[in-house]
Amino acid sequence: MHGLSFLLQSGVVPPPKTAYQDIYIVGIGDEAQVGTKNDKVQVTFSHQFPFMNANRLASDEMQPDEVVILQMLAEATQSRIDESKPSYLFHSAGKDSNSIALALAEAGWQHTVTLLTHKSKGKADESEISAKIAKQLGFKHQILYEVDQLQIEHHQAIEDYFIHAPFPCTDNVTLAYPLYVQQLPELRGANIIDGGGNDSYMATPPTRREAHNVLLSKVMHRASFLRQFTPSESSFLPLIRTSAECFGINGLSFMDAEKVLPDAINVYPHWKQESHLRKDWDLFDFKTDVYSTRTIAEVHIRKARNFSDSISSNFVLPFANQHVAEYFSKVPEEYLFDRKALHNKIILRRMLKNRLALDSDKLGKMGFSYDSHSMILQNWVGILNELQACPLWEQTYLMKMIMRLKKTMQTHHKYAEFSGRLIYRMYLLSAWYNKNRYLNA
Repeated sequence: MHGLSFLLQSGVVPPPKTAYQDIYIVGIGDEAQVGTKNDKVQVTFSHQFPFMNANRLASDEMQPDEVVILQMLAEATQSRIDESKPSYLFHSAGKDSNSIALALAEAGWQHTVTLLTHKSKGKADESEISAKIAKQLGFKHQILYEVDQLQIEHHQAIEDYFIHAPFPCTDNVTLAYPLYVQQLPELRGANIIDGGGNDSYMATPPTRREAHNVLLSKVMHRASFLRQFTPSESSFLPLIRTSAECFGINGLSFMDAEKVLPDAINVYPHWKQESHLRKDWDLFDFKTDVYSTRTIAEVHIRKARNFSDSISSNFVLPFANQHVAEYFSKVPEEYLFDRKALHNKIILRRMLKNRLALDSDKLGKMGFSYDSHSMILQNWVGILNELQACPLWEQTYLMKMIMRLKKTMQTHHKYAEFSGRLIYRMYLLSAWYNKNRYLNA
């Protein structure tokens, strides 16, 4: 129940624990000490964030070299590539994937790698910018589209995903991935390159809203007992979060979680302790540790790992390479982030502007969006069937909660979109539990 409780209320199981009993993940900063006592194996876990900004070199001791950075990224990619298979880079208008694309272009890999871009709805769409960059660098480019109304072949692709994905994932974009295979079957067994994995050592600046919420949480989290009386879509619930929960960690209230999963535990004590351990930290270090090792690693990157595993592909994270991480961990902070403007990855911004004429400051934050709202409404019967087939939930309360969330989702309520994401999360967890081969072996 530990893992499920966290997935419902937080959207992530904090490493080293997972959704499975006695299966652990050792992530960034985690250490496992293995020993025996009375002929029984004992494992003791600890966590120490390795990329504190105070440990960086001074600006007069190191100036980052763009040529070295590009060479490292190219080598990190090539070292993990299986050259007997086709290679695809998930590409956007962002700094990470474009740094990899630029590195591969300068290494002469244009005819080996194809750039793929998800076409989002509305202003968040990056596909046209991506196509122009691909042409500029000499890469082949393909656009991948959202699917709202699921057909038989789409349902089959989704079922295959849930059967083979090793871990549950609550990322809002999760279902976009298995539907890509219908548009590009060559993804199966291919090399899939992703730009994630650098937020831990490049630092992740808090937004002004997050900084405000952290200050508020230091007082308001004491009202945490109200979590057991507050519905999930309440505007009050975010006000009683702990500081650690301000960084992409959210979900059902304990009231809803406990009623839909009768043995659920309250996750508040865990996040209270995580916040207490970092109470005297610089806020940039605080967010970077929690956000990169929990939210990024076990939500955003987890969805891509799951997808790759589900289609037997080779997942490549160039920025997660040890040499790349060691290099950037020493880079002076003035080349990585601006404490006033709250810009991040400054050296990548400069490199892309100088070499690609890509102005990240002008573009602003776009991001990869997915219309889960439309997907829910257009496939409502199938979603309900999956929820009702899941033996984890107390069905009477589940249906009551889902209909309540759906009603909120279809209004102009402040948390209408969030309510829809909670329905989507319940569906993702239900389908994974119902179908997964690792649970049903």
